Amino acid sequence: MSRPIRPAPSDRLFSDRRIWVMAAYGLMSGLPLPLSGFTFRLWLSEGHLSLGLIGLTANIGLAYALKFLWAPLLDQVRPPGPLARFGRRRGWLLAIQPVLVGAAVLLALSHPEAAPAGALAAAALVAFASASQDIVIDAWRIESFPPRHQGAAMASYVWGYRVALLISGAGAIKAADVIGWHGALLVVAGLLALAPLVTLLAPEPDVAHRPAPARLAERLSAAIVEPLREMLGRRGAATILGFVALFKLGEAMAGVMTAPLYTHLGFNRAAIAVANGPFSLAATFAGTALGAWLVARLGVGRSLLLTGWVQTVAMGMYLWLAASAGNHHALFATVITEAFAEGMADAAFITYLSGLCSPAFTATQYALLSSLAAVALRTVGGLSGFLAQAVGWTEFYAIAMFAALPAMLLMLRILRRYPPAERPSERIAPA
Repeated sequence: MSRPIRPAPSDRLFSDRRIWVMAAYGLMSGLPLPLSGFTFRLWLSEGHLSLGLIGLTANIGLAYALKFLWAPLLDQVRPPGPLARFGRRRGWLLAIQPVLVGAAVLLALSHPEAAPAGALAAAALVAFASASQDIVIDAWRIESFPPRHQGAAMASYVWGYRVALLISGAGAIKAADVIGWHGALLVVAGLLALAPLVTLLAPEPDVAHRPAPARLAERLSAAIVEPLREMLGRRGAATILGFVALFKLGEAMAGVMTAPLYTHLGFNRAAIAVANGPFSLAATFAGTALGAWLVARLGVGRSLLLTGWVQTVAMGMYLWLAASAGNHHALFATVITEAFAEGMADAAFITYLSGLCSPAFTATQYALLSSLAAVALRTVGGLSGFLAQAVGWTEFYAIAMFAALPAMLLMLRILRRYPPAERPSERIAPA
C-alpha cells in the first residue's frame, strides 16, 4: 500500500523528491527518441540511403501516434504477476523498461547500411517500448502533482528530456567518431538500463483506481469508450482536437529532414554535434523556463498562442540555413533559435494537454491527446523526404513554415469560444 502523497508547498517544491524523479523520467523518456529519430537518420544518411527512405523512417515511430490504442490496458489493468505489488504506474514501468533496453541493444548491434530492414525493425521496437513508457510516465506526472505544480513538474520533465536528447543526439554522434556507431548506441542502451532504478525510487501516486468490471464488454467500455465519450462530449471538442493534431505539423515536416539537410550542406559529425550540444541545450532550458513563466503569467491559452507564433517564425531560420552553402554560423544560429522556440512552445503545449485530461481517465486521455499531437510527424512527416527531393530545400522549408498557420488560426477560435480552464474544476463541462 503506497503512502499518501501530500502536495508540497510552493517554497518547498524543489525539495520534493518527485520533482527530481520527474527530471529523471524526462531523461529516460528522451534517450530513446533519437535512436529512432535524428541520430538514426544521420546514421542512414552516412550510408547514402535515399531521401525518400530516410523520410519514411518517421513512420517507424507510429507507436507514438497510436499509443492511445493500448493506453487503456495500462490505465485499467493491473501490472502482470509480482509487479502488481509496486502499484499501477510503477508496476507497468518495471515491465516495460527492460524491453526498451533490449530493443536499444538490438538497434546498436544492427547494420543499416547492409541490412536496413533489421535496423528499421529494431528502431520500431524501440519506438513502441518508448511510447509505452511515455504513457505511464505521463499518467504518473499528472496524478503525482497538484494542478498548481503541473507547470513546474512539466519544466523538470522537459529539462531532463532535453539533456537526454543531447546525450543520445549530439553526444552519440560525437562518440561515433571515437568508438563507432555500434559503441555509441550501446552506451545509450546502458544509460537506459538505469530506468528501473528510477522507478524503484519513485513514489506511487496515491490515487484510487476504479476496479475493473468482470465482463469483457464492460471492461472495454470502461477502458476505451468512457474516456473517449467524456472527451468528445465537451463543447468545442472537434476544434480542440483539430488544433492538437495540427500544432506540430510545421515542426514535424522541418524536423524530419534536418539530418539529411546537414549532410547535404557538407557539415561533418563534429559540427553537427557542436550545434546540437550545450548551446542548444541551454537555449532549450531558457525557452522552457520562459514558457513556464508565461503560462503562470498569462494563462495557458494566451501563452500557447504566443509561443506557437514564436515557433512558427523561428522556422524561417531554416530558409537561411538552406541557402547558406554550409556556413557554420548559420547552422549554430538556426539550431539554437529553433531549440529556444521549441522549448517555449512545448512548455505551454504540454501544460495545455495535461489540463484537458479528466482525473478518471488520466493515462488514456493524455495518450490520446499526445498521440494526436504526433500524428503529423508520423504521417505527413514521413513524406517529407519525397517533398524535399521534388521541390528543393528552400521551397521545402517555406512550405513547412506555412504548414504551421492552420493550428494558430484554430487557437484563436479556441481562445474566443472555448478558453482553457486554469484548474481541473473549471474544465469545460460536457455539452
